[in-house]
Amino acid sequence: MRNFEPDYTNILDAAKNKKPKRLPLYEHIISEQIMERILNKSFADLMNGDISDKRQYIMEYIGFFKAMGYDTVSFERCIGPVMPGSGALGNHKPGVIKTREDFEKYPWDSIPDLFFEEYSDIFLLLKEEMPPGMKAVGGPGNGVFECVQDVVGYMDLCYIRTDDPELYRNLFDKVGTIMYTIWERFLPLYGDVYAVCRFGDDLGFKSSTLLPPDDIRNYIIPQYKRIIDLIHSHNKPFLFHSCGNIFSVMDDIIDVAGIDAKHSNEDVIAPFSVWVEKYGDRIGNFGGVDTDVLCQKNEQEIREYTLDIINTAIEHKGFALGSGNSIPDYVPVEGYLTMVETARKYRGE
Repeated sequence: MRNFEPDYTNILDAAKNKKPKRLPLYEHIISEQIMERILNKSFADLMNGDISDKRQYIMEYIGFFKAMGYDTVSFERCIGPVMPGSGALGNHKPGVIKTREDFEKYPWDSIPDLFFEEYSDIFLLLKEEMPPGMKAVGGPGNGVFECVQDVVGYMDLCYIRTDDPELYRNLFDKVGTIMYTIWERFLPLYGDVYAVCRFGDDLGFKSSTLLPPDDIRNYIIPQYKRIIDLIHSHNKPFLFHSCGNIFSVMDDIIDVAGIDAKHSNEDVIAPFSVWVEKYGDRIGNFGGVDTDVLCQKNEQEIREYTLDIINTAIEHKGFALGSGNSIPDYVPVEGYLTMVETARKYRGE
């Protein structure tokens, strides 16, 4: 493992649904607390310092991915937090848009500038510090549904759907336009450091989608298509992250929106093998190892489970191994490391 040389084309090939030269590792998010425990050093707070502190943060952050055997660095900065009055999605604050008047008064046009004022420094540092052979996966985070929820709230969005269908549609259209504007500025500035572009938009829960499938088809997927077409015009594949049972809209997400690869799976919804069997001929599939397994199983069980995932998916062209969701701070370090070490041993490292 000491002589690992990253090669981002492995993830690039997997995202394009081609068989890579070696099995790539991928994580959507890894908690910085997990990184700090493994590296035995503190660096997360450097993000709150001056430009030299932020540079050191990025160096440590990239260094973790390289040390663990990743060909790419997962790195995004989310749109939701810079949207004025946001927080209804993650922080359970009341939504700031409840009526047509709220929608009309909302400072939509300020959001792209706010995004770049907040994040330009860190994206530039990522670009400057990326080592040879590595690139990033990510970009402007949050999807259309998540951004709408962040300023409206899920429950109020459901009320608006009934009370004001035109406003309901306008919310998705407006957020899609704002996202498109951000990506349109982002790609010429920082696209060259990204092998694969992505955003996450959790459309479902364990038994179904959070909105009626026809609403997703009519209002959300057309916005995805605009953004993904733009990303494709810059010769980048697009990786879609969505939690939940979204089988009812997957064909549309693939055929209409045009995703190249998909991440996120839970065994309680369907084993990873189901995603691979259903869609492995059409898109790359990333993930595989249910995060609950990393939390609850012992090292031998995790090792066997991980090898089973690899053996199930390795012949299906575009495949990258990692957790089915992410590595939050409550995942035992030993569980995460066992998954990574099992994959690296499989690669002969």
